[in-house]
Amino acid sequence: MVIVMRKDATEAQINHLVAKLKEKGLSAHVSKGTERTIVGAIGDERILQAVPLAAFPGVEKSMQILQPFKLVSRDFKAEPTVVQVGPAKIGGRHFGMIAGPCAIESEEQLITAARKVKALGANLLRGGAFKPRSSPYAFQGLGEEGLKLLAQAGKETGLPVVTEVMNVNQVDMVGQYADMLQIGARNMQNFDLLRAVGEVKKPILLKRGLSATIKEWLMSAEYILSQGNYEVVLCERGIRTFETYTRNTLDLAAVPAAKELSHLPVVVDPSHATGRRSLIAPMARAALAAGADGLTIEVHPHPEDALCDGDQSLHPEEFEQVINDIKPMLPLFGKTI
Repeated sequence: MVIVMRKDATEAQINHLVAKLKEKGLSAHVSKGTERTIVGAIGDERILQAVPLAAFPGVEKSMQILQPFKLVSRDFKAEPTVVQVGPAKIGGRHFGMIAGPCAIESEEQLITAARKVKALGANLLRGGAFKPRSSPYAFQGLGEEGLKLLAQAGKETGLPVVTEVMNVNQVDMVGQYADMLQIGARNMQNFDLLRAVGEVKKPILLKRGLSATIKEWLMSAEYILSQGNYEVVLCERGIRTFETYTRNTLDLAAVPAAKELSHLPVVVDPSHATGRRSLIAPMARAALAAGADGLTIEVHPHPEDALCDGDQSLHPEEFEQVINDIKPMLPLFGKTI
């Protein structure tokens, strides 16, 4: 249930409504926009059928949210959410450019990559300290040592850093080093992990699962918001189809669809979506044209030596071309890095 307050509603009237909702056993989430304050009543809406909500002081109207996701819904918050990660912003007119190596391999590799992407225009640094790999024999990441290197690279370059957390036990540790926590595609429906990151005061990058529908993706975001963390960025990274030429199939329609259904910002990962270096630049341009609020791109100083995903990692010079391609497009869509 969404309860829309009048323009002149006072803080006392809002607090009175929230208290009454909690008396009825419902959770109340307050969203203050530029024009209106919205109060979301989360729980069994049947309880409110006999409650004269329109009679409450300051209430303009109430309406049911038909989607199963409530807090994520455009009905709950019509204005686009802007997520701040350190000095960087993602959403609205702010375009996030997240770049860096797939995996943190060494101090030299990471610092070199960080300096390069910062100089070329990235405003967030990515790097994996824990790597979920299909093979148990593949490089699994440097763990906490990698997190320390990532924090060091972020401090040196001034870039906020984002890295993946793979299980509940890692949340506190990763949160000590990272500015933004990533939930990978394989963990999109790890509900215990979603609840755990929902309780931290860090922005979350939520990747779409390999075979997840848009509704399932948004329901996963709902888990995070329901715990009180509203700083969530959705990431379309390709889904599994019958196509074998690309690593995955980039579902660009999911970008405007998710933004139509939800107020959360959406970024695109053309690196994992295609798995092919030659396709990243055109898919980056297409993502911006589809309405994406940012990109996350794998960049490695020497992709031929990469311990993880070298085939889809760009040379810094190739990343520079991507930046040069999209910069003239940004004003056309009312965005800026």
